[in-house]
Amino acid sequence: MISFDIIASGSKGNATLIFVEDRLFLIDLGIPLNQLESELKLFSRTVKDIDALFITHEHADHYRGIKAISPKKQYALEGTLPSSLSNKLEVGVPLSFGNVTVTAFKTSHDAKNPCGYIFSSPTEKLVYMTDTGVFLEENLPLVKNPTYLIIESNHYIRMLMKTNRPMDLKERIMSEHGHLCNEDSAFATLSIIGENTKEVILAHLSEEANSPEVALESYQKVFNYAHVDMAKYHVRCANQWTHLLGGDYED
Repeated sequence: MISFDIIASGSKGNATLIFVEDRLFLIDLGIPLNQLESELKLFSRTVKDIDALFITHEHADHYRGIKAISPKKQYALEGTLPSSLSNKLEVGVPLSFGNVTVTAFKTSHDAKNPCGYIFSSPTEKLVYMTDTGVFLEENLPLVKNPTYLIIESNHYIRMLMKTNRPMDLKERIMSEHGHLCNEDSAFATLSIIGENTKEVILAHLSEEANSPEVALESYQKVFNYAHVDMAKYHVRCANQWTHLLGGDYED
């Protein structure tokens, strides 16, 4: 069984707990240590119980708290982590923790070597993909038909263009090395989901250029266009600071 707790998701901080079988993993640590500790208490766990921390990329909102975890438990692609004690992953090569595997896959973002992660048990699979300007089709064989999909749905283009952000920042966000807009996220999701998919979580929503209501409406329009019944999948939105439980731990 796979369960997850998205503690925080957005430009101000990111952290997600992944429970697989008897293992506990953490994706990104861009939040204060006391917030992580408080969340772990809900499951009668401590930081020491975390088997591994997987970092998607080195931007501060995903990275700033990593000193709370031993470098020996830190994993990422080459160039992301600073310590020689940290563990370097290879794209597409599974790392085993008992009967659980974790596999990194490339994303497209303005970072040194960004990636997403696949967590697999003997019966389920979770795909985590945020901070990517495009969905790289080369990943489809790896990520296809997950039980759970956590995918970025960062902005609604019209709302982004109406913000007071500088034009160069808007262009960076919309670029292939930026963030997925709602519509591109929805089309990516349609290509990824399959008969085994139970839940889809929209993550890393912009607080200025998006909202859960707008993101879900955008998804519904794309699913309708593709003649796919979105009601077959439990589609929800993660929040910047309000945790979201999924899988066996669903709210």
